[in-house]
Amino acid sequence: MDYRKIDEVARDWGISPRRLQTLCSQGKIKGATRFGRAWMIPKDTKKPADGRTKESRKDQGRDMPMPRKTPFLHMTSLYHTPGCAEKATEALFHNHEAQTLFAAEIAYSRGKIDQVYDSATYLLGKHSGFYAILSAGMLLAQCAIWRGDLNMWRKAKIHISEARAESDKDREIITLCICAVDSMLYDVKDFPDWFKIGCFELLHKDSLPAAKVYYAKYIYAAGHGIASKTIEMEGVSGLALMALLPGTIEPMISQAMADNTVIAEIYLRLTCAVAYHFTKNKEQAIRHIDKAIALALPDGFFGILAEYCRTIGPLLEQRLSAVDTEAWNEVNRLFKNYIENWSKLGSKITGRQIIENLSAQNREVARLAAFKLSDAEIASRMNMSLSGVKQAIRIIKQKSGLERDDFAAIL
Repeated sequence: MDYRKIDEVARDWGISPRRLQTLCSQGKIKGATRFGRAWMIPKDTKKPADGRTKESRKDQGRDMPMPRKTPFLHMTSLYHTPGCAEKATEALFHNHEAQTLFAAEIAYSRGKIDQVYDSATYLLGKHSGFYAILSAGMLLAQCAIWRGDLNMWRKAKIHISEARAESDKDREIITLCICAVDSMLYDVKDFPDWFKIGCFELLHKDSLPAAKVYYAKYIYAAGHGIASKTIEMEGVSGLALMALLPGTIEPMISQAMADNTVIAEIYLRLTCAVAYHFTKNKEQAIRHIDKAIALALPDGFFGILAEYCRTIGPLLEQRLSAVDTEAWNEVNRLFKNYIENWSKLGSKITGRQIIENLSAQNREVARLAAFKLSDAEIASRMNMSLSGVKQAIRIIKQKSGLERDDFAAIL
């Protein structure tokens, strides 16, 4: 292969040699190779767009297609190996918009919400393409949860709803995004029928990994609602739907493994662990928690793990702290911020008081009581004494101001 020197290429491209050396060191010049102290660039290499300038960013808007037809880039095989986040981000250097989105999604997975907010507002304020608008709207909604900001939440849904759809596929992906946003707060009452039965025929295949993640979350939310009698479904009661959930998610996990969609697999495993946990199958819950931890730790996806502390906190703490104490401390720190603001926003949107100042044990007691289990059944399931359960119920009532029949508000 014929190579050219830095000075020669810099002169032809109209940039400084120092800037060109920086681009080479960042992996943004395709084929650039270091020989000793000098960088050499293949003869036919084209100048990459300069993402720092307003004009170049505009050029990379609608005219630069996304590498996948989905607003959920991080759930595709672009992130295919644990520990490859930086490498995968750098590989998108030729597409500023896609790179910004992907980096923001990775930042969200890590719990770096300020970075996510900056990227989302930047993309929503420029001439972004259809999928970028949807993705930025999703990111803004996620920031709203972590900040407990109702106005931000509403703005995010407006951005998503008003994205310019040009086909039925576009309209369906908008609906998927709205469903994804609402499922984060268990607000599943207005989901369309096609989503409720998992019929994603109109979606592009690149959006299927994310569709499966949010479908699993929807079924869990519906199962929780049925068990706590806040949702009615003909012929289904108690924990029946929750008990069926693992049988739905397990094949999705296998498909995620086959497709190398690692982040989708993490979400699916944790959701499956929640279902196993509530149906008293601790062994299977631990199997999925351990695998999710192994997939999440190489790139520090503490934000994803923090989301699940609300439902499987004690088990997650037990398994993660045994592997990496510092990782657990960071997850726990993020969770304390997340649960406070998630509860605040959820209370405003659902109209129900969501209580967050309970111990992990008392939250579990409240949840089982909401599922209409008796004190004796709760004691048996949690290995507590009957008097311990009764005391926990009294504490929950005092802290929440709710009667036992209203414990469903304590999600």
